[in-house]
Amino acid sequence: MDSEGIGGAPEEEPKKSNRGKAKQNPKKAKESVLKQKSPAEFFAENKNIAGFDNPGKSLYTTVRELVENSLDSAESISELPVIEIAIEEINKSKFNTMIGLVDRERVDEELYDDFESAKAREKRLAKEARVQEIQAKNIALGKKFKEPSTAKGAKSRGEAAFFRVTCKDNGRGMPHDDIPNMFGRVLSGTKYGLKQTRGKFGLGAKMALIWSKMSTGLPIEITSSMKGQNYVSYCRLDIDIHKNIPHVHAHEKRENKDRWHGAEIQVIIEGNWTTHRSKILHYMRQMAVITPYAQFLFKFISDTAEKTVTVRFARRTDVMPPVPLETKHHPSAVDLLLIKRLVAETSKQNLLQFLQHEFVNIRKSYAERLIGEMGPDFSSKMPVKSLTSQQIVRIQQLFRQAKFDDPSGDCLSPAGEYNLRLGIIKELQPDLVATYAGSPQVFEGHPFIVEAGISLGGKDVKQGLNIFRFANRIPLLFEQGADVITRTALKRINWNSYKINQMQDKIGVFVSIVSTKIPFKGTGKEYIGDDITEISSAVKSAIQQCCLQLKSKIVKRLQARERQERKRNLNRYIPDASRAVMEVLEQMAHNRESKRQRYDKEDEELLDKVASEEITEKTLKECLTQHVEQVDYEMALEYATQSGVSEEPREAIYLNSLEGSHNYIDFHSPIFVFRLIT
Repeated sequence: MDSEGIGGAPEEEPKKSNRGKAKQNPKKAKESVLKQKSPAEFFAENKNIAGFDNPGKSLYTTVRELVENSLDSAESISELPVIEIAIEEINKSKFNTMIGLVDRERVDEELYDDFESAKAREKRLAKEARVQEIQAKNIALGKKFKEPSTAKGAKSRGEAAFFRVTCKDNGRGMPHDDIPNMFGRVLSGTKYGLKQTRGKFGLGAKMALIWSKMSTGLPIEITSSMKGQNYVSYCRLDIDIHKNIPHVHAHEKRENKDRWHGAEIQVIIEGNWTTHRSKILHYMRQMAVITPYAQFLFKFISDTAEKTVTVRFARRTDVMPPVPLETKHHPSAVDLLLIKRLVAETSKQNLLQFLQHEFVNIRKSYAERLIGEMGPDFSSKMPVKSLTSQQIVRIQQLFRQAKFDDPSGDCLSPAGEYNLRLGIIKELQPDLVATYAGSPQVFEGHPFIVEAGISLGGKDVKQGLNIFRFANRIPLLFEQGADVITRTALKRINWNSYKINQMQDKIGVFVSIVSTKIPFKGTGKEYIGDDITEISSAVKSAIQQCCLQLKSKIVKRLQARERQERKRNLNRYIPDASRAVMEVLEQMAHNRESKRQRYDKEDEELLDKVASEEITEKTLKECLTQHVEQVDYEMALEYATQSGVSEEPREAIYLNSLEGSHNYIDFHSPIFVFRLIT
């Protein structure tokens, strides 16, 4: 059968069969074509990853990225930051003029989304008339009338709002030739080393440029000058999304008459100020808390005067945290790819030198012990470039199993208790405040430090818990519910045990976490998960330490209040007490004369004064009042001394202007800074 099918069958049969198959499959499936996306194209399609979920969030994220870049720039040269941020509202007519589009009046009204038919308008007017009638009746009867929410009117889905966002700083500035790539090439930046940084993705203003290109099509404008330069670099550019390269419209050098240094970035984007106004202002206020050494000027500019906003956050101190240092990798936190990259990039010749100098906490003696444990294929003097893939796997396996000392926190730059306390006092003006800075701890080979502050009372603070979260000195405003700080404050702290009423007191909870790697959940970098035991324990401990400080202050206040109450009670009964005592003394004086009773010398003198009216009810009342006042004063002075606020003795103190230039030496302590002016 097989041989017949192969050799003896006529040729026509297969042809007929093929024709039948051809009729069943008239078109052959097209082969798939392999395509690639540039990083810029990827982030343009997945803009929510970088916090550009909608126009309102995009406006907030743009402000946040520009402000944080400005702070990093100023801090990198140890310059006290002066940052001006402006959001200018651009109406549709002005926007059309900017892009060269002529305004056109509507011809077919029914075509538009906000069209209201005559029947719908009649219904809406009738409803408004009924509401006004009810309101008039309630006013006549003297009843309170709650304004109804405005009826859902015309939709505005197609009506976009545009804003010019400008951020100016006094930072490092940018090299003239690097500006196009720094803004027009995604995933390029200066923050990719292993150190504490405010940003990690290399996006920042680049994502604002991508959003600008998507929503308005307008380029970004950059003005920059570095210290000592006699020119200012001006660049206007946008980005080629598909190629991930900058498209430069203008790039020139201009005269720097004012010897200014820093950067000014201007971008026009679609946004929504109404929905995210409170978030943006809240972000600026929290940034002023965590960076009291910075000066911020925020402006919202609108054609309507009522909508215009100007807020200045003044500098409170000129003491800046130390600049974070770049560190080396901890052996327990490396993977195969990282080890291969370090091997390829190292300048060390042999394996011993490589282990010593490319990782932290590996001394020469310990490196030799590690190499001995790796096996006979390894030696201290073997060329590091000759390591095979299998040998690199062996190194990584040993790193996971071996013991290493924890990394120190020397490379980190926390805000410091001094700055945190100043920031809280400056912005909230609380009645009581306590701060605490924990010692460095480790998570997956990365050091981290937790700082906390608790305040009671204050300006514009709501009753209950008001939680302020910071990561690497950045305020976190979104996705609060799942964050480790929120969960700890709500569920793991028994506030009543510290004499704090969680529901009625105005409580501010400030927690700042700094690390070379913040374990954010999700790509939005908005919250830290509650599943990391080391961080959760450190946050709880820091909050508890602050609560303990507050408890002692609250107890002293309660005691002072009790003393004050006792004083009021004593003062209330002084007239009755002095009258009763005086009656007893007069009776004793009378009995002494009639019955010739004898008393001690002191009692005799007292009764003589009563008999001669040297002591009267009035003088007795005055003595009792004076005694109560004296005891109360002594107790108040003792309390004030213990609390650190003493009325006397007073000494003259001299304050220096923050704007002046002085030669000085700072001596830092966890809770204060002592400045010796030379």
